[in-house]
Amino acid sequence: MIQFNKLENNIDELRLKYLTNKPFPHLIIDDFCEQEKLLELRRQTPELKNKSRDYIFANNKFEKSNYKEISPLFQELYNDLKSDRFNKFLSYISAKNVFVDPQNHGGGLHQGKKNSFLDMHLDFNYHPLQKNWYRQMNLLLYLNNEWKDEYKGHLKIEDLRNGEKKELGVPFNRLIIQECGPHTLHGYDMTNFPDGNFRTSIATYAYTIHNVFMEKPRTTDWFPDNDSSNLKKFVAKNYDFAVKIKNKLFGSGTAKNK
Repeated sequence: MIQFNKLENNIDELRLKYLTNKPFPHLIIDDFCEQEKLLELRRQTPELKNKSRDYIFANNKFEKSNYKEISPLFQELYNDLKSDRFNKFLSYISAKNVFVDPQNHGGGLHQGKKNSFLDMHLDFNYHPLQKNWYRQMNLLLYLNNEWKDEYKGHLKIEDLRNGEKKELGVPFNRLIIQECGPHTLHGYDMTNFPDGNFRTSIATYAYTIHNVFMEKPRTTDWFPDNDSSNLKKFVAKNYDFAVKIKNKLFGSGTAKNK
């Protein structure tokens, strides 16, 4: 389903764009998949009922981790995303030895329904099960038919080191690859999609292997805006500690999300 020949024929140009884009390495690839196949996959996409565990930092956001079971087309996309051919492409553009998590822990099919939003955040850095896998990239494939700017839901990215920001549109059949690191904030503002139309994407994550920890392992770090409630700011400040205590007592939700 992925248009591999297109990627490989333009690989040096895509590599340069990824490595030099500001505020931190990222890449936009339009027409990432075969159009007709992805349109059919979109028609097969169900309305999701499983609400995200992001609680007060996300509104009306739903997810299905094991999306490959929906139909053969979803299985085909899943297989392409974790293939050796795609891993080779990601490794070349990033100049790192990168591979997609074949179990897609924490990823999946995501839907933002009415008034959905996702506060700015840093993702967890080390894999919850493979402790020396460092999260190097987010890969977000958007399924938003006939998306318009006024629908909102742009992917917002910001470099925590210097405050440099950018907003990226999220139209149908666009893949956004963004570097993950201790400074790579991202999220999206409240959406304005028409009734019955949802901000829809498929998320997967790519890793490198660290033989020694280069960072202190962390869970998601949240950065709500200045207009947020005092309660949300308090929870954000103490979120990492609370999640680590919860994981010791009950296990990691992300590790179970496959």
